[in-house]
Amino acid sequence: MRNTRADIYENTPRDVIATGNDYPPHYVLPAHSHRRGQLLYASTGVLTTITSEGSWVVPPRRALWIPPGVTHEVLMGGQVSTRSAYVTPDVAKAAGLPSHCQVIAVSPLLHELLMEAVDLPAEYELGGRDGRVMALLVDEIGRMPVLPLSAPLPHEKRLAALCRELLMQPSQEVKIDDMARRAGMSRRHFTRTFREETGMSFTAWRQQACLLSALTRLGHGESITQVAVDLGYGNPSAFTAAFRRVLGAAPSRYLSGSAM
Repeated sequence: MRNTRADIYENTPRDVIATGNDYPPHYVLPAHSHRRGQLLYASTGVLTTITSEGSWVVPPRRALWIPPGVTHEVLMGGQVSTRSAYVTPDVAKAAGLPSHCQVIAVSPLLHELLMEAVDLPAEYELGGRDGRVMALLVDEIGRMPVLPLSAPLPHEKRLAALCRELLMQPSQEVKIDDMARRAGMSRRHFTRTFREETGMSFTAWRQQACLLSALTRLGHGESITQVAVDLGYGNPSAFTAAFRRVLGAAPSRYLSGSAM
């Protein structure tokens, strides 16, 4: 496993630094944070990142922006190769990069910039070609569209615990009434509180949790049929239709990285 620790370069006198890492299946990076903002790019494989705010799944050829100081845990779904760019808080703010975690698309240009950035010396020449590559990389991050690949976590303790449990084993068959009962709430109180805490209905959140799980499992090589059945869809066609409706492409095309 190649694993370049970002903290080695935290104090490097450059606004942007880049590292590349390879991880074995199911490897877990324990909860940690960086002083810099991080663009975590899944060059190959699927990874999941969890914070106190929610869960984000990053398929191949997509990336997750993690703002400075955000504590996060990363779980590798199968063999994963990553490229990361770390940006100082001042430069991230000046570039208008998000203040919350977001999965973004990765253009062919941004892909190539990330591939090039990891091969540059730690203290690259600021006024030359290398410095311009890094500056363009930051500009390109800011241009990328945001992708709907997250499931926000509520702050209310009972709901947060139930949602974390459901993220580990999501299913379309989980009912609102059952969740409300387990939370010790009436159905009306549950649905209102859930929307206030997450910004979405429980039904929409449940589907999102299922699709995020599906991305990880399909990235492992599991069949669409098996994933559809396990997640409570009536048949593979219903699952594929839901996947396409939310993510804009069929599962196989989406995971190939061609659905930019």
